[in-house]
Amino acid sequence: MNAELNSIERRAAVYAALGDPARLAVVDALLLGDRSPSELGEALGLPSNLLAHHLRLLEQAGVVGRGRSEADRRRSYIRLIPTALPMAPVAGLAAPRVVFVCTLNSARSQLAAALWARRSPVPVASAGTHPARRLHKRAVAAGRRHGLALQDARTASVAEVLRPDDLVVAVCDSAYEELGAGPNRLHWSVPDPARVDTQAAFERAYEQIEQRVDRLADAVEASRGNDAGRSG
Repeated sequence: MNAELNSIERRAAVYAALGDPARLAVVDALLLGDRSPSELGEALGLPSNLLAHHLRLLEQAGVVGRGRSEADRRRSYIRLIPTALPMAPVAGLAAPRVVFVCTLNSARSQLAAALWARRSPVPVASAGTHPARRLHKRAVAAGRRHGLALQDARTASVAEVLRPDDLVVAVCDSAYEELGAGPNRLHWSVPDPARVDTQAAFERAYEQIEQRVDRLADAVEASRGNDAGRSG
């Protein structure tokens, strides 16, 4: 009985937190990617003190979480908690290609591109702002455990890969902060598993990326553009 009451209380807290148009707008703004408080305030036209109030209530209800940037520790990013509420449908996006970017192009962006290729018909590529010479061995192993063949994938730089009409998804804080925000750019603040360098860390990164790829794939449809084809 106590567990049932706790569940009802949690749901009531979520519904109460969402009972305001501004807080619903915050949730909608975070459906496809993470944002800093300043980015949210600019997108929604909310002053910082009012936004802070809404974010505090959403955090208390477990709807959103906040984490520090792995690159610029002064920055923080707000993300949705995927298990907190049923995700609303997202308006369709059109893109000729999706490009996943991280710093080294050796783990997160490669896993994301491989998952995308399995999930969506929209062409995909991956790149790094400072690409490593090869993929991380634990990323290859994580891919193998989940049926993704990464052993023959190669790293590449953003200068080689990016095109003006790409939908760019930065899957790490460093790459996002280096590339900068833009109308055709999203940010997923996925912690770097190589910093911990354990199988469990790579599994956590894989799970986060898989959830986000599934969500984005439901929202993106192919648009006319280049005939780039797929690459990982």
